[in-house]
Amino acid sequence: MTGFLGVRPEHNFVLLIRDSDLLAGALEQALAVASPEERPGLERAAALVAATAAATGQQLRAGWVRSRLAAVGYAGDIASVGAVKALRKAEPRLSLAAAVQLQKDALAENG
Repeated sequence: MTGFLGVRPEHNFVLLIRDSDLLAGALEQALAVASPEERPGLERAAALVAATAAATGQQLRAGWVRSRLAAVGYAGDIASVGAVKALRKAEPRLSLAAAVQLQKDALAENG
């Protein structure tokens, strides 16, 4: 989950909020009372939450950038100016500086 802090130019960042610990706790509770039929799905969900919780902030931001670009149909080079424009189209409140920083995170994560 992300949130944009303010719309003033000096707010050039995206706040990353991790709530995987809450999800993990809810899944643990559900697993404690789950029927044998429900267990495989809940165990898979718990594994996905654990994998997401282990991801770095940069990995999560890079994934977010890719998902936002896909949402507006952008399939070009992430390193291009077009990617920054598409990211700002997907998230109009995103400043240019924040979009460029997110692009850099995505590029660093992609190698």
